[in-house]
Amino acid sequence: MKIISKTFKMLAVFLLVLGITNCSDDDDNNDDGVQATTVVDVALENGLTSLAAALEATDLVTTLQGTGPFTVFAPDNNAFDALLTATGLDLNNLSANEEALVRNILLNHVIIGQNLSSTNLVNAGSGYTNTQAVGPNGKNLSLYFNTSNGVVINGQSTVTTADRTATNGTIHIVNTVIDLPTIATFATSNPALSLLVDALAYADTGSPTVPYIDTVSDESAGPFTVFAPTNDAFGAVLAELNLSGFGEGTGELNAATTDTVLLYHIVGANVQSTELNPGTVSTLGGDITADTSNFTLTDANGRISNIVTSLVDIQGINGVVHVIDKVILFPLP
Repeated sequence: MKIISKTFKMLAVFLLVLGITNCSDDDDNNDDGVQATTVVDVALENGLTSLAAALEATDLVTTLQGTGPFTVFAPDNNAFDALLTATGLDLNNLSANEEALVRNILLNHVIIGQNLSSTNLVNAGSGYTNTQAVGPNGKNLSLYFNTSNGVVINGQSTVTTADRTATNGTIHIVNTVIDLPTIATFATSNPALSLLVDALAYADTGSPTVPYIDTVSDESAGPFTVFAPTNDAFGAVLAELNLSGFGEGTGELNAATTDTVLLYHIVGANVQSTELNPGTVSTLGGDITADTSNFTLTDANGRISNIVTSLVDIQGINGVVHVIDKVILFPLP
């Protein structure tokens, strides 16, 4: 899709509105009388005209002129060009559903209540936070950042210009529009969950109960809850079962068994940690038991998996992920 044809006309109107608002509203000034420079102003100062037009088209200008603080991962103009070309959206002629979608995508770049500098992100190394976009049951979507090779968001969008500071927050310019995340987004972007991705892909090579990779990647699927074992958990269960890895040879975990194991990690509903009830939890594979006092899951063999309390409620558009430290097994003979 072509970039909006009326961007500069819209921008002129947009700037005029901003000028009138800033000149007429004393609340836009700091206590020392200095006029506030909001994240919207900073976006314009850095030439992010497509972002400005999208904010105007979705009525988000006033939101980002608010008190904040905001951390905004702001896509550059080329990133918006790519999005509009791929989706066929016209910001000048959005239907109600399209406007809601674009608004949610934009809010997926906004963290309210935190003013995160690049130093904050680098010092943290990696982690999760919530954006203002919403998913199932109105839950805020999560965002994963990793700074091992620059600052990368959800494994797809890289910060190219950091720390553009406003009076109500900080903008980091990114080179790709950050898609609404799926369960697959979080599984593939976090290196600590790479063996889970391998297991999903390997189960798909057989006759899976569900097509795993396609399902967790599908924005319209679910929603699901996934109890996601870490790489260490997968390594431990292979040792526990005296298996060498995934495969069809002797001493390997075959695709059919992998499928059966994975089903015990999936619930057919979006269940955040505060909504997990004690007692029986019905997974797609069968029943397990939750202890919400100790935050554990017990399988039919009496094996206990700890839910990692710092890695819960990782919310995607098609479901939520809770990380666990031990693979859940089906009843063993």
